[in-house]
Amino acid sequence: MKHQPHQPHQSHQPHQPHRKHRTPYDFDTPLDRRGTASVQWDGVADRFGAAGLLPFTISDMDFASPPPVLDALRERLAHGVFGYTDWRLGPFREAICDWFARRHGTGLDPERIVYGPSVLSQLSQLLRMWTRPGEGVVVHAPTYDGFRRTVTGLGRRLRPVAVGDEEGLERELARPDAKVLILCSPHNPTGRVWTEDELKGFARLAGEHGVAVISDEIHADFVHEGHRHLPWTGFADDGGRWAVVASASKAFNFPALNGSYGVIGDPGERTAFIRRMETGEGLGSPAVLSLTAHVAAYRHGAGWLDAARAYVAGNLAMLEERLRSAFPDLGWEPPQAGYLAWIDLRALRVDDEALQRELVERERVAIMPGTVYGAEGFVRLNLGCPRSKAEAGADALVRALTRLA
Repeated sequence: MKHQPHQPHQSHQPHQPHRKHRTPYDFDTPLDRRGTASVQWDGVADRFGAAGLLPFTISDMDFASPPPVLDALRERLAHGVFGYTDWRLGPFREAICDWFARRHGTGLDPERIVYGPSVLSQLSQLLRMWTRPGEGVVVHAPTYDGFRRTVTGLGRRLRPVAVGDEEGLERELARPDAKVLILCSPHNPTGRVWTEDELKGFARLAGEHGVAVISDEIHADFVHEGHRHLPWTGFADDGGRWAVVASASKAFNFPALNGSYGVIGDPGERTAFIRRMETGEGLGSPAVLSLTAHVAAYRHGAGWLDAARAYVAGNLAMLEERLRSAFPDLGWEPPQAGYLAWIDLRALRVDDEALQRELVERERVAIMPGTVYGAEGFVRLNLGCPRSKAEAGADALVRALTRLA
């Protein structure tokens, strides 16, 4: 399935640091998420050993979902009947295809779309289909911890390759037991947006070595100015073994509604996937509120998304300014996509455990250590939040590093 000519998505103005955007959406006012069973807020003690920390951790945002999504959910709730539903009967697939055409200039065949409870549940099912226990699954490093848990939990061998290491990637894909390349596009945690040449290279290597590709594109809609996401569907062989897994939940902030979709190229593989989901996993009916949220987000949420991306870009610019002011040699730059700041601190020669102690015990903030993603000397800071919170996190990190560096 090749790219159609690119159609520009909805326009938005580049962010000017420290200049307030004129927008109908309020991203500045903090929303109290405590007491809502929030993993980021209420679950912080489970990971960091201390309660009451200001969290910058798991990748959801502290913003309410877009008004069109909330309105659609209220309308669906008001209907009052929540019987069994089928994702193939409503406008779910049509909304996805329309979004890809408008936002990414890419045509999709609605018959290739499938539904899954989450991106990771789809990944797990595809790995069961395309690999056996003990076989190799290649990923880019640093590696999203959800991939690590899923691959190793299924008894497959995780084969990490550093981002940018083309020789290493070919070496791992050439192994006889390498069966799948998991491509995180854009990449989490680095925020890297793969170029056309890089994606063509991945497709060539996968084809040469008979390796299936699963492209996780859940971060695709949060790409920043100057970069463009290119869906894997534009590089995949129609007859090959490949899948794209994605969801609107990351960009529009409704992951707890539990719903995702995928695109599977081969008709036989697609049929097998749906059968496995419906029988082996007991997925007789999707999460109807997730279907509602997806349709509303993709049909009416573009304005909110553009405003949210611009606001987050301001948070990232603020962090860049404060890091450069305190540590000029660090050379940190904002990510190309997403609201997760992946920061290389190795030049400061700061001990990871000492930094975490400073952050937790003295600064009272929770910031993810790079070791979670297999990388020492890094941290991942979630800036999908009001500016006041982002500034508090940036200042806490700078103070802790200043004391240790």
